[in-house]
Amino acid sequence: MKSYREELWFETNTRRAYLNITGQVEAAVRKSGVREGLVLVNAMHITASVYINDDEGGLLQDYDAFLERLAPQKATYRHNETGEDNGDAHIKRQLMGREVLVAITDGKLDFGPWEQIFYGEFDGRRRKRVLVKVIGE
Repeated sequence: MKSYREELWFETNTRRAYLNITGQVEAAVRKSGVREGLVLVNAMHITASVYINDDEGGLLQDYDAFLERLAPQKATYRHNETGEDNGDAHIKRQLMGREVLVAITDGKLDFGPWEQIFYGEFDGRRRKRVLVKVIGE
């Protein structure tokens, strides 16, 4: 069994952003040499997310509006009493999830139609990382 680990680093200029990282994950799978296996992709920071969905601009705007309705940035959060201002970002991350697991078949990500991997940033303007862990044969 082969194992390969890579870190992807992101720093957005905005507080919230949604980045399609499918190409970077595909590149890591190619580097790994794994033909049949799994790739785990997870955000290594508590205010960021990794998720799978369609890369369609209207959908990305809908996600942002939906998350802002559920956990508004300007709301009062007990977490913010610690001196932080990102209580909303923690909740948004919880809603969108920490990681994705994708099958690798014949050396490629085994996706359904339109599926892409995204990095969701909810408290940006600083450097954060995503772990890509590939295992298989």
